[in-house]
Amino acid sequence: MDFITIKEAAEQWEISSRRVQVLCSEGRIKGAFKHGNAWFIPKEATKPEQKKRGPKTDK
Repeated sequence: MDFITIKEAAEQWEISSRRVQVLCSEGRIKGAFKHGNAWFIPKEATKPEQKKRGPKTDK
């Protein structure tokens, strides 16, 4: 299985590398795992869908 780096995933998905790290740590990228300080993302992984936020309420 081939893997890509955080930076490569960020460029491919047009998001920041920090956002890719957060998605990995939340377990939202299927097949991604951490070994030491590096994240390994499968080459065929797709960008996760954005979570929907609830309605805003006035306080």
